[in-house]
Amino acid sequence: MSLGRLFLVPTPLDFGVDSSLPITAWLPDATLRSASTLTHWISENAKSTRAFLKRVDAVLPLAAPLQAQQISELPRSAHKKGDHRPDAELDRAARALLAPALQGHDMGLVSEAGMPAVADPGSAVVRAAHALGIEVRPLTGPVSLMLALAASGLNGQQFAFVGYVPQDAAERTQRLKALENTALKLQQAQLLIETPYRNAALLAALVQTLQPGTRLAVAAGLGLPAQAIRSATVADWRQHPGWAGALPLNLPAVFMLGG
Repeated sequence: MSLGRLFLVPTPLDFGVDSSLPITAWLPDATLRSASTLTHWISENAKSTRAFLKRVDAVLPLAAPLQAQQISELPRSAHKKGDHRPDAELDRAARALLAPALQGHDMGLVSEAGMPAVADPGSAVVRAAHALGIEVRPLTGPVSLMLALAASGLNGQQFAFVGYVPQDAAERTQRLKALENTALKLQQAQLLIETPYRNAALLAALVQTLQPGTRLAVAAGLGLPAQAIRSATVADWRQHPGWAGALPLNLPAVFMLGG
């Protein structure tokens, strides 16, 4: 029996907030056609995956009705701790999730927004697919980190995604200073994210902590009508406190710093 393939299916960056936008505004025809043919899914969140498939179905008929789509969720530990590090338990779970592919079914790996396994869980499934000889095919679509970096004016030749910083104020300050030192020493842009309800606090900490000459960029609500991107030196941020209030920081955002 031929093995199925694992498609990495990107989803709109709106998290379903503004599903009135046609999905064709986010995803190219080839990606939508591939997604419409799939009936087996590995999902970060089954509810959001069903909402995504409903939007696909409005453009291209699904190969199976929504109720018949087979959707399995990633383990909860992959959400809380990530699954980027080798872990025997996560590997077993990932292999089990790929059972339909071993039976010949093509499968889709999908996150709540953007590209799965990039700043989102899913890498354990990708590793397991390679180990099992399952072909991995990434599809074209939005990746918030790359969109934000391209719009920042920071170094797109050397950069690092560092995820979240500590919530504790003292630990956060220490971490931000360390990231700034790395960024300036290596000329390497540093990209970080935060839960939306803590975005404003993180931006305030960045403006307060970083050196005046460091460039700080924020891209919030990427792809949404409320999208806003601001890139300037920390000195300029301090001179224009209203900038922070003008950004839609209640939406997902990417924060970037560098020389």
